[in-house]
Amino acid sequence: MKPFGYVRAASIGEAVRAAAGQPEARFLGGGTNLVDLMKLGVETPRLLIDVTRLPLDRIEELPDGGLRIGAMVRNSELAAAAPVRDRYPVLSQALLAGASGQLRNTATTGGNLLQRTRCLYFQDTSKPCNKREPGTGCPARDGAHRDLAVLGHSEHCVATQPSDMAVALAALDATVHLHGPDGERTVAAAEFHRLPGDKPERDTVIGAGELVTSVQLPPAGPGMCSRYRKARDRASFAFALVSVGAVLEVRDGVVRHAALAFGGLAHRPWRARAAEEVLYGAPATEETFARAADAELAAARPLRDNGFKVPLARNLAVGVLADLADRAARS
Repeated sequence: MKPFGYVRAASIGEAVRAAAGQPEARFLGGGTNLVDLMKLGVETPRLLIDVTRLPLDRIEELPDGGLRIGAMVRNSELAAAAPVRDRYPVLSQALLAGASGQLRNTATTGGNLLQRTRCLYFQDTSKPCNKREPGTGCPARDGAHRDLAVLGHSEHCVATQPSDMAVALAALDATVHLHGPDGERTVAAAEFHRLPGDKPERDTVIGAGELVTSVQLPPAGPGMCSRYRKARDRASFAFALVSVGAVLEVRDGVVRHAALAFGGLAHRPWRARAAEEVLYGAPATEETFARAADAELAAARPLRDNGFKVPLARNLAVGVLADLADRAARS
Protein backbone atom coordinates (compact mmCIF):
# COMPACT_ATOMS: atom_id res chain seq x y z
CA MET A 1 0.00 0.00 0.00
CA LYS A 2 1.49 3.34 -1.07
CA PRO A 3 0.17 6.28 0.98
CA PHE A 4 -0.92 9.49 -0.71
CA GLY A 5 -2.48 12.77 0.35
CA TYR A 6 -5.92 13.99 -0.67
CA VAL A 7 -7.42 17.47 -0.88
CA ARG A 8 -10.74 18.64 -2.28
CA ALA A 9 -10.23 21.93 -4.10
CA ALA A 10 -12.84 24.63 -3.55
CA SER A 11 -11.70 26.77 -6.50
CA ILE A 12 -9.61 26.58 -9.64
CA GLY A 13 -6.97 28.74 -7.99
CA GLU A 14 -6.79 26.46 -4.97
CA ALA A 15 -6.42 23.39 -7.20
CA VAL A 16 -3.60 24.98 -9.20
CA ARG A 17 -1.78 26.19 -6.08
CA ALA A 18 -1.96 22.73 -4.54
CA ALA A 19 -0.52 21.15 -7.68
CA ALA A 20 2.21 23.77 -8.03
CA GLY A 21 3.44 22.97 -4.53
CA GLN A 22 3.62 19.24 -5.16
CA PRO A 23 5.27 18.04 -8.42
CA GLU A 24 3.90 14.51 -7.98
CA ALA A 25 0.29 15.65 -7.57
CA ARG A 26 -2.53 14.53 -9.86
CA PHE A 27 -5.94 16.06 -10.45
CA LEU A 28 -8.81 13.63 -9.79
CA GLY A 29 -12.03 13.92 -11.78
CA GLY A 30 -13.85 10.76 -12.81
CA GLY A 31 -10.74 8.68 -12.07
CA THR A 32 -11.60 6.03 -14.67
CA ASN A 33 -8.01 5.90 -15.95
CA LEU A 34 -5.96 7.38 -13.11
CA VAL A 35 -7.33 5.09 -10.40
CA ASP A 36 -6.81 2.02 -12.59
CA LEU A 37 -3.17 3.01 -13.13
CA MET A 38 -2.73 3.58 -9.41
CA LYS A 39 -3.98 0.05 -8.74
CA LEU A 40 -1.41 -1.28 -11.22
CA GLY A 41 1.39 0.75 -9.64
CA VAL A 42 1.97 2.69 -12.88
CA GLU A 43 0.84 5.99 -11.37
CA THR A 44 2.07 6.71 -7.84
CA PRO A 45 0.95 10.27 -7.00
CA ARG A 46 1.82 11.67 -3.61
CA LEU A 47 -1.23 13.93 -3.68
CA LEU A 48 -4.65 13.65 -5.30
CA ILE A 49 -6.44 16.95 -5.85
CA ASP A 50 -10.18 16.36 -6.17
CA VAL A 51 -11.62 18.80 -8.73
CA THR A 52 -15.13 17.33 -8.91
CA ARG A 53 -16.68 20.25 -6.99
CA LEU A 54 -15.28 22.94 -9.28
CA PRO A 55 -17.75 24.88 -11.50
CA LEU A 56 -16.53 23.21 -14.68
CA ASP A 57 -19.53 21.01 -15.47
CA ARG A 58 -21.46 23.15 -17.96
CA ILE A 59 -21.92 23.15 -21.73
CA GLU A 60 -22.29 26.78 -22.79
CA GLU A 61 -23.48 28.30 -26.05
CA LEU A 62 -21.12 31.09 -27.13
CA PRO A 63 -22.16 34.32 -28.91
CA ASP A 64 -20.34 33.32 -32.11
CA GLY A 65 -22.22 30.02 -32.32
CA GLY A 66 -19.49 27.88 -30.82
CA LEU A 67 -19.61 25.79 -27.63
CA ARG A 68 -17.61 25.83 -24.42
CA ILE A 69 -17.44 22.45 -22.70
CA GLY A 70 -16.35 22.38 -19.07
CA ALA A 71 -13.63 19.93 -18.13
CA MET A 72 -15.95 18.19 -15.63
CA VAL A 73 -18.76 17.55 -18.14
CA ARG A 74 -19.36 13.80 -18.18
CA ASN A 75 -18.88 11.96 -21.45
CA SER A 76 -22.47 10.68 -21.45
CA GLU A 77 -23.87 14.18 -20.95
CA LEU A 78 -21.71 15.61 -23.71
CA ALA A 79 -22.64 12.86 -26.18
CA ALA A 80 -26.35 13.44 -25.52
CA ALA A 81 -26.32 17.26 -25.60
CA ALA A 82 -28.54 18.55 -28.42
CA PRO A 83 -26.04 21.17 -29.72
CA VAL A 84 -23.36 18.45 -29.97
CA ARG A 85 -25.61 15.90 -31.67
CA ASP A 86 -27.02 18.48 -34.08
CA ARG A 87 -23.94 20.54 -34.98
CA TYR A 88 -20.96 18.32 -34.12
CA PRO A 89 -22.11 14.71 -34.68
CA VAL A 90 -18.49 13.56 -35.06
CA LEU A 91 -17.96 14.35 -31.37
CA SER A 92 -21.13 12.65 -30.16
CA GLN A 93 -20.36 9.56 -32.24
CA ALA A 94 -16.78 9.41 -30.96
CA LEU A 95 -17.92 9.55 -27.34
CA LEU A 96 -20.53 6.85 -27.85
CA ALA A 97 -17.90 4.64 -29.51
CA GLY A 98 -15.74 4.76 -26.38
CA ALA A 99 -16.02 2.59 -23.27
CA SER A 100 -19.29 1.44 -21.69
CA GLY A 101 -22.30 3.44 -20.59
CA GLN A 102 -21.22 3.16 -16.96
CA LEU A 103 -17.77 4.54 -17.73
CA ARG A 104 -19.19 7.35 -19.86
CA ASN A 105 -21.38 8.35 -16.91
CA THR A 106 -18.23 8.81 -14.81
CA ALA A 107 -15.50 9.88 -17.25
CA THR A 108 -14.97 13.61 -17.78
CA THR A 109 -13.97 15.77 -20.72
CA GLY A 110 -10.65 16.74 -19.12
CA GLY A 111 -9.88 13.22 -17.98
CA ASN A 112 -10.66 11.79 -21.41
CA LEU A 113 -8.04 14.09 -22.93
CA LEU A 114 -5.47 13.06 -20.33
CA GLN A 115 -5.96 9.28 -20.41
CA ARG A 116 -2.76 7.37 -20.98
CA THR A 117 -1.79 4.67 -23.43
CA ARG A 118 -3.04 1.10 -23.20
CA CYS A 119 0.33 -0.34 -24.31
CA LEU A 120 0.85 -3.66 -22.51
CA TYR A 121 4.41 -2.80 -21.48
CA PHE A 122 3.41 0.58 -20.05
CA GLN A 123 0.78 -1.06 -17.86
CA ASP A 124 3.03 -3.89 -16.65
CA THR A 125 5.49 -2.63 -14.05
CA SER A 126 7.54 -5.82 -14.33
CA LYS A 127 8.55 -4.81 -17.87
CA PRO A 128 10.80 -1.95 -19.02
CA CYS A 129 9.08 1.04 -20.62
CA ASN A 130 10.53 4.41 -21.64
CA LYS A 131 7.17 6.08 -21.07
CA ARG A 132 6.96 4.83 -17.50
CA GLU A 133 10.71 4.88 -16.73
CA PRO A 134 12.72 6.92 -19.26
CA GLY A 135 15.86 5.19 -20.47
CA THR A 136 14.75 1.62 -19.80
CA GLY A 137 13.84 0.82 -23.41
CA CYS A 138 10.81 0.09 -25.58
CA PRO A 139 10.23 -3.68 -25.72
CA ALA A 140 7.08 -3.13 -27.79
CA ARG A 141 9.16 -2.42 -30.89
CA ASP A 142 10.23 -6.05 -31.11
CA GLY A 143 7.47 -7.48 -28.94
CA ALA A 144 3.67 -7.11 -28.89
CA HIS A 145 2.93 -4.09 -31.06
CA ARG A 146 -0.06 -5.13 -33.20
CA ASP A 147 -2.22 -2.35 -31.69
CA LEU A 148 0.49 0.32 -31.69
CA ALA A 149 1.72 3.19 -33.83
CA VAL A 150 2.51 3.31 -37.54
CA LEU A 151 2.90 7.10 -37.77
CA GLY A 152 5.11 9.51 -35.85
CA HIS A 153 6.71 6.93 -33.57
CA SER A 154 10.35 6.92 -32.50
CA GLU A 155 12.92 4.38 -31.34
CA HIS A 156 11.91 5.33 -27.80
CA CYS A 157 8.16 4.66 -28.03
CA VAL A 158 5.51 3.22 -30.36
CA ALA A 159 2.51 3.74 -28.07
CA THR A 160 -0.81 5.12 -29.26
CA GLN A 161 -3.13 7.67 -27.67
CA PRO A 162 -6.42 5.86 -26.91
CA SER A 163 -9.00 8.68 -26.75
CA ASP A 164 -11.86 8.60 -29.28
CA MET A 165 -13.02 12.04 -28.17
CA ALA A 166 -9.60 13.61 -28.82
CA VAL A 167 -9.70 12.48 -32.46
CA ALA A 168 -13.02 14.26 -32.99
CA LEU A 169 -11.73 17.40 -31.25
CA ALA A 170 -8.67 17.45 -33.50
CA ALA A 171 -10.88 17.25 -36.60
CA LEU A 172 -13.14 20.01 -35.27
CA ASP A 173 -10.28 22.49 -34.69
CA ALA A 174 -11.21 22.66 -31.01
CA THR A 175 -9.05 24.48 -28.47
CA VAL A 176 -8.13 23.28 -24.98
CA HIS A 177 -8.18 25.89 -22.20
CA LEU A 178 -5.65 25.52 -19.37
CA HIS A 179 -5.19 27.30 -16.06
CA GLY A 180 -1.81 27.03 -14.36
CA PRO A 181 0.63 28.82 -12.04
CA ASP A 182 1.40 31.35 -14.80
CA GLY A 183 -2.23 32.04 -15.64
CA GLU A 184 -4.48 30.91 -18.46
CA ARG A 185 -3.60 29.77 -21.97
CA THR A 186 -5.12 27.86 -24.87
CA VAL A 187 -3.73 25.06 -27.04
CA ALA A 188 -5.14 23.71 -30.29
CA ALA A 189 -6.62 20.26 -29.62
CA ALA A 190 -4.62 18.85 -32.55
CA GLU A 191 -1.39 20.02 -30.83
CA PHE A 192 -2.34 19.16 -27.24
CA HIS A 193 -0.86 15.65 -27.42
CA ARG A 194 2.80 15.12 -28.33
CA LEU A 195 4.68 12.75 -30.57
CA PRO A 196 7.11 10.69 -28.48
CA GLY A 197 10.48 11.86 -29.87
CA ASP A 198 13.09 11.31 -27.19
CA LYS A 199 10.70 12.22 -24.33
CA PRO A 200 7.94 9.59 -24.55
CA GLU A 201 7.08 10.07 -20.88
CA ARG A 202 5.39 13.36 -21.85
CA ASP A 203 1.99 12.61 -23.36
CA THR A 204 0.85 16.22 -23.76
CA VAL A 205 2.12 19.79 -23.83
CA ILE A 206 0.46 20.48 -20.49
CA GLY A 207 2.81 22.14 -18.00
CA ALA A 208 3.48 21.41 -14.33
CA GLY A 209 0.44 22.30 -12.23
CA GLU A 210 -1.78 23.14 -15.20
CA LEU A 211 -5.44 22.16 -15.04
CA VAL A 212 -7.67 21.59 -18.08
CA THR A 213 -10.65 23.88 -17.48
CA SER A 214 -12.61 23.63 -20.73
CA VAL A 215 -12.65 22.74 -24.40
CA GLN A 216 -14.02 25.20 -26.96
CA LEU A 217 -15.55 24.28 -30.30
CA PRO A 218 -15.64 26.81 -33.14
CA PRO A 219 -18.96 27.56 -34.85
CA ALA A 220 -20.15 24.81 -37.18
CA GLY A 221 -20.44 26.40 -40.61
CA PRO A 222 -23.51 25.91 -42.78
CA GLY A 223 -23.19 22.83 -44.95
CA MET A 224 -20.62 21.21 -42.67
CA CYS A 225 -21.07 17.45 -42.27
CA SER A 226 -19.07 15.31 -39.87
CA ARG A 227 -18.71 11.67 -38.89
CA TYR A 228 -16.64 9.34 -36.71
CA ARG A 229 -15.95 5.72 -37.52
CA LYS A 230 -13.94 3.21 -35.52
CA ALA A 231 -12.50 -0.21 -36.33
CA ARG A 232 -11.84 -2.48 -33.35
CA ASP A 233 -11.38 -6.13 -32.48
CA ARG A 234 -14.86 -6.53 -31.03
CA ALA A 235 -18.15 -4.72 -31.49
CA SER A 236 -17.99 -2.65 -28.29
CA PHE A 237 -15.89 -1.64 -25.30
CA ALA A 238 -12.62 -1.93 -27.22
CA PHE A 239 -9.99 0.65 -28.12
CA ALA A 240 -9.54 1.61 -31.75
CA LEU A 241 -7.24 -0.28 -34.05
CA VAL A 242 -7.90 2.65 -36.37
CA SER A 243 -10.49 5.40 -36.19
CA VAL A 244 -11.35 8.36 -38.42
CA GLY A 245 -12.95 11.68 -37.57
CA ALA A 246 -13.88 13.82 -40.57
CA VAL A 247 -15.48 17.18 -41.24
CA LEU A 248 -16.44 17.97 -44.83
CA GLU A 249 -18.16 20.75 -46.75
CA VAL A 250 -19.03 20.13 -50.40
CA ARG A 251 -20.59 22.68 -52.75
CA ASP A 252 -21.39 22.00 -56.39
CA GLY A 253 -19.53 18.70 -56.19
CA VAL A 254 -16.28 20.32 -55.01
CA VAL A 255 -14.67 20.06 -51.57
CA ARG A 256 -14.71 23.53 -49.97
CA HIS A 257 -13.54 22.48 -46.52
CA ALA A 258 -12.06 19.26 -45.17
CA ALA A 259 -10.60 18.23 -41.81
CA LEU A 260 -9.47 14.67 -41.20
CA ALA A 261 -7.98 13.05 -38.11
CA PHE A 262 -6.95 9.46 -37.41
CA GLY A 263 -6.95 7.62 -34.10
CA GLY A 264 -5.05 4.44 -33.26
CA LEU A 265 -2.14 5.29 -35.55
CA ALA A 266 0.11 7.51 -33.44
CA HIS A 267 1.11 8.84 -30.04
CA ARG A 268 -1.49 11.57 -30.57
CA PRO A 269 -4.61 12.02 -32.69
CA TRP A 270 -3.14 12.35 -36.17
CA ARG A 271 -4.41 15.40 -38.03
CA ALA A 272 -4.09 14.49 -41.72
CA ARG A 273 -2.75 17.75 -43.16
CA ALA A 274 -1.33 16.17 -46.33
CA ALA A 275 -4.70 14.57 -47.08
CA GLU A 276 -6.49 17.86 -46.51
CA GLU A 277 -4.26 19.63 -49.04
CA VAL A 278 -5.28 17.08 -51.66
CA LEU A 279 -8.96 17.47 -50.78
CA TYR A 280 -9.28 21.27 -50.87
CA GLY A 281 -10.82 22.38 -54.16
CA ALA A 282 -10.89 18.86 -55.61
CA PRO A 283 -13.93 16.93 -56.87
CA ALA A 284 -15.75 15.12 -54.08
CA THR A 285 -15.20 11.66 -55.52
CA GLU A 286 -13.90 8.38 -54.18
CA GLU A 287 -10.88 8.75 -56.44
CA THR A 288 -10.01 12.05 -54.75
CA PHE A 289 -10.60 10.61 -51.30
CA ALA A 290 -8.35 7.62 -52.03
CA ARG A 291 -5.62 9.90 -53.37
CA ALA A 292 -5.85 12.05 -50.24
CA ALA A 293 -5.62 9.05 -47.91
CA ASP A 294 -2.64 7.69 -49.84
CA ALA A 295 -0.87 11.05 -49.59
CA GLU A 296 -1.22 11.01 -45.80
CA LEU A 297 -0.38 7.36 -45.22
CA ALA A 298 2.74 7.45 -47.40
CA ALA A 299 4.58 8.50 -44.23
CA ALA A 300 3.53 5.36 -42.32
CA ARG A 301 6.31 3.17 -40.88
CA PRO A 302 4.58 0.00 -39.74
CA LEU A 303 6.37 -2.52 -37.59
CA ARG A 304 6.41 -6.30 -37.99
CA ASP A 305 2.80 -6.98 -36.99
CA ASN A 306 0.80 -3.79 -37.53
CA GLY A 307 1.10 -3.09 -41.26
CA PHE A 308 -2.58 -4.00 -41.66
CA LYS A 309 -3.41 -0.64 -40.09
CA VAL A 310 -2.35 1.26 -43.21
CA PRO A 311 -4.92 -0.21 -45.66
CA LEU A 312 -7.49 -0.26 -42.85
CA ALA A 313 -6.99 3.47 -42.26
CA ARG A 314 -7.18 4.13 -46.01
CA ASN A 315 -10.45 2.23 -46.38
CA LEU A 316 -12.01 3.87 -43.32
CA ALA A 317 -11.07 7.36 -44.48
CA VAL A 318 -12.35 6.83 -48.02
CA GLY A 319 -15.59 5.34 -46.71
CA VAL A 320 -16.27 8.13 -44.22
CA LEU A 321 -15.50 10.89 -46.74
CA ALA A 322 -17.66 9.22 -49.39
CA ASP A 323 -20.56 8.95 -46.94
CA LEU A 324 -20.24 12.63 -46.04
CA ALA A 325 -20.08 13.65 -49.71
CA ASP A 326 -23.18 11.62 -50.44
CA ARG A 327 -24.99 13.25 -47.54
CA ALA A 328 -23.98 16.69 -48.79
CA ALA A 329 -25.26 15.87 -52.28
CA ARG A 330 -28.64 14.84 -50.88
CA SER A 331 -29.07 17.85 -48.60
